[in-house]
Amino acid sequence: MAGHHSNRTSDESAYLDGQFLIAMPTMGDPRFDRSVIYVCAHSADGAMGIVINQRAPNINFVELLEQLEIHPDENQIETPSNFDDMAVHVGGPVETGRGFVLHSSDYYVADSTLPIDDGVFLTATIDILRAIATGSGPDRSLLALGYAGWAPGQLESEIQSNGWLNCPSDPDLIFDGKLEKKYHQALAKMGIDPSHLVNDAGHA
Repeated sequence: MAGHHSNRTSDESAYLDGQFLIAMPTMGDPRFDRSVIYVCAHSADGAMGIVINQRAPNINFVELLEQLEIHPDENQIETPSNFDDMAVHVGGPVETGRGFVLHSSDYYVADSTLPIDDGVFLTATIDILRAIATGSGPDRSLLALGYAGWAPGQLESEIQSNGWLNCPSDPDLIFDGKLEKKYHQALAKMGIDPSHLVNDAGHA
């Protein structure tokens, strides 16, 4: 990645990689309604992140493996801790046929794993899915299809127009399986009561 460096300059506060974005009701984009996004990369070239609280409808991990023609051992299929708990998330509207895995630092492949922040890494290769399927993947992971992307300056302008709040991330919240609680928990981290944000009276 040309120009990527981890020793941040005085611009550090300008970039939000490693932070959460929390969608505001004023945003108006239904794809991101009540979403919490973990920002994986943010620079002058734009930004990308993974939505961490939207479950993918109509597909589970085993079906995804079948689609990608990854065949675990027959014995492995019996391991509920590997498969049944492994939700597939909607990571965002870009490249929705591709898997992106946020995971703990115990899995690392040179040249394909991107360290982000605070022990959270991103890998987007078939290999990590194969590793998870065979029980040799990371201890904690969140598997998403697709990602959210912003052109240069786009995220900044959306934040200025109150489309998003941002706050420091929390690995426990990223990997928490209780998706319906993540929006409230992220707001609570900022000391915000979600009921103060409700301006969508048309919703039950």
